[in-house]
Amino acid sequence: MPPVRVTETTPRFALHGLSKRYGGVRAIRNADFELMPGEVHAVVGENGAGKSTMIKIIAGADFADTGTLALDGAEVSIRSATEALDMGIATVYQEAQLFGQLTVAENIFLGREVTRSGRIDWAVQNQRVVDLLESFGLPAGFVTRKVEELSAAEQQQVSIAKALSNEARILILDEPSAILTDAEIERLFDAVRRLAASGVSIIYISHRLDELFRIADAVTVMRDGETLGTFDIDQLSVGKLADMMVGGEFAGSTGDRIHEPGDVKLSLDGVSSGGRFHDVSLEVRGGEVVVLYGLVGSGVAEIAAAAYGKAPVTAGHMHLLGRPYSPRSAAEAQRAGLAMLPANRKQEGMFSFQSIAFNTSVGSLDLLRRWGILMDHPREREVADDMIGRLAIKTPGRRQPIASLSGGNAQKVVIGRQLVKSPEVLVLAEPSQGVDIGAKDEIHKLIDQVCADGTAVLVATSDLTEALRIADRLIVIRNGTTFTEYPRGVRDSTVLAAASGALTEDEEAELAERSDDDER
Repeated sequence: MPPVRVTETTPRFALHGLSKRYGGVRAIRNADFELMPGEVHAVVGENGAGKSTMIKIIAGADFADTGTLALDGAEVSIRSATEALDMGIATVYQEAQLFGQLTVAENIFLGREVTRSGRIDWAVQNQRVVDLLESFGLPAGFVTRKVEELSAAEQQQVSIAKALSNEARILILDEPSAILTDAEIERLFDAVRRLAASGVSIIYISHRLDELFRIADAVTVMRDGETLGTFDIDQLSVGKLADMMVGGEFAGSTGDRIHEPGDVKLSLDGVSSGGRFHDVSLEVRGGEVVVLYGLVGSGVAEIAAAAYGKAPVTAGHMHLLGRPYSPRSAAEAQRAGLAMLPANRKQEGMFSFQSIAFNTSVGSLDLLRRWGILMDHPREREVADDMIGRLAIKTPGRRQPIASLSGGNAQKVVIGRQLVKSPEVLVLAEPSQGVDIGAKDEIHKLIDQVCADGTAVLVATSDLTEALRIADRLIVIRNGTTFTEYPRGVRDSTVLAAASGALTEDEEAELAERSDDDER
């Protein structure tokens, strides 16, 4: 279906009738897309919808089987990322593609150094970098700083500056806000707006649908490898976008489910961890979901890590199943009955080139060995097939490498591994980070199912929508400590104000009481 938006202006970039197949899988079929000069154009769709493949083709990282590409009205062929850069098409990925040991200036002009008489002209090169950085509000002193010394947001801005140093006219931003704080996202948006005003065309990829209404001019929706249409942003709402992406009415809520909490299974009393967090107290009962919510950098992730034995506890006490609990490693935590889904799944939770069966069973080898030595492969296959069915993992079979799955399905495999031993307590760090809205819905329903089975679930997240949707109790973490607690049904504005430091504790108590009254 061609885009519905009509304009007389020649597109900066256009593709028509694009198709791409990988073996027996058709990733894109007859896709159409147009990007206008100075436009911020979002591309959305579930994992596996085809948006990543389309972006790779535009960026020169892959090429189509059929279809045409046009730059400023002239048909082009892009066979490599180098060719794309030469045409003014640059891509900035979620994880910065920079060298930490090099300075900002060295990274920006790596391989394209400004030279005079055969030597690098540092004065001229550094001044060009200063001019670029100033357009992002970064200080001139960053020129000589090593990239590894910068924050994630600052590294991302350096990546954008590097793309623009090559006089890019088309900038592709792939999930640029996924690891940023709210303040950093606003700085990113300011930079994007300035670039668009200067005539740069921007393709913006994001799973965070709400932020599109703050930055995008137009949105192209993809589903099952097809472009369903292109719409001006003021024609849409988050609900309408979600419905188009998933192909039906989006649930958007776990409903009015009622959990009946049992005994306390995990408790923290005045727990601290050096400079990471301090004086944290909480309880999680069997059959309930307790959510730790805070802005990026609040200490939420570190608290979850300490519960799993991956961060030292320097003060206070933890109890698991009524017994003192002080794990010195993840293995000790698992033996005690606590399992955890780490936030950084690619580095800590996945064996990318191993099969689904391997990734499901690798955390439970003690249960799947015969005589403690030989792997019980029939039992391993049985466990993998059970998890594939139980978690509705979309895959041709257990032998598929986990890297071949969409982000949401890979996430479910890693969660499934934690469930093999039926843990008493399940800790989930950013459980739906980086997955599309349909997969997020499935993961939230899975959390609800696990909780209904009597498991105590502790979720650490910086996603407010997620926190409000799944929590039986929501604990706000601010400045590295437990600030206040809310029941299910609290208003989002109340929670955000508490997490961002906009309220004093007295004001917070007043709002919490008002929220309780509203709930009653």
